[in-house]
Amino acid sequence: MRKILGCIRKAVEDFNMIQNGDTIGVGVSGGKDSIVLLYALKLFQNFSPVKYKLKAISLTLGFDNFDLTPIKEFCEKIEVEHIIRPTEIGKIVFEERKEKNPCSLCARFKRAILHETCQLNSIDKLALGHHKDDAIETLLLSMFYEGRISTFSPVTYLSRRDLTMIRPMIYVEEREIKGAVKRHNLPTVKSPCPADGNTKREYMKNLLKKIYKDIPRANDSLLTALMNIKQLNIWDKNKYKKQLSERTDAHE
Repeated sequence: MRKILGCIRKAVEDFNMIQNGDTIGVGVSGGKDSIVLLYALKLFQNFSPVKYKLKAISLTLGFDNFDLTPIKEFCEKIEVEHIIRPTEIGKIVFEERKEKNPCSLCARFKRAILHETCQLNSIDKLALGHHKDDAIETLLLSMFYEGRISTFSPVTYLSRRDLTMIRPMIYVEEREIKGAVKRHNLPTVKSPCPADGNTKREYMKNLLKKIYKDIPRANDSLLTALMNIKQLNIWDKNKYKKQLSERTDAHE
């Protein structure tokens, strides 16, 4: 976990992700990314220069074969409060609406319920398990399928909710996450989603694997390119320092 924790420390410092007194809710889906993020943020509490509280949030999806017991037990083991929010997202998307392209709608539903859950539980920041490879995949998906240069931001402030979304693992490579799950025997729950493994994102992931075989450090170059596109102002570190200052002034 040492490398992952180093990446998280850098992201927190670069983008002013965490401040003293924050209560951070980690969206824990049961997958490898979110469980590693939860465990890493728990470890990070031990040496973080800023002090924060930690909670885990999981959504049920309405699928009968989705058992969150391993996640619940892990949260008890590491002494993190686990909030389980019942939903019927899966049934709505796949059974009622029969969406042909369900991922976008499902993601919107999940975000809305996560945001509401944070408000109901006095959570200041919602941490999501997106990592370096996710950012690159999102960039190429936007370029190839939408004709625009875009990806998610490391920090996003939602003024309507007074909630900040953070992605502490943006510098972490997926292979490091897979390794951490094995080394530390972290629990994961297989996604019950019928579309799991058969999406445009999965296609992009496999395409990038082929590219990386020919250009091993292409992922570093693509991430650097994101930071160098100043016009987009997506990953501009100074932007987050300015936003933090403005929000601090507004609350004083």
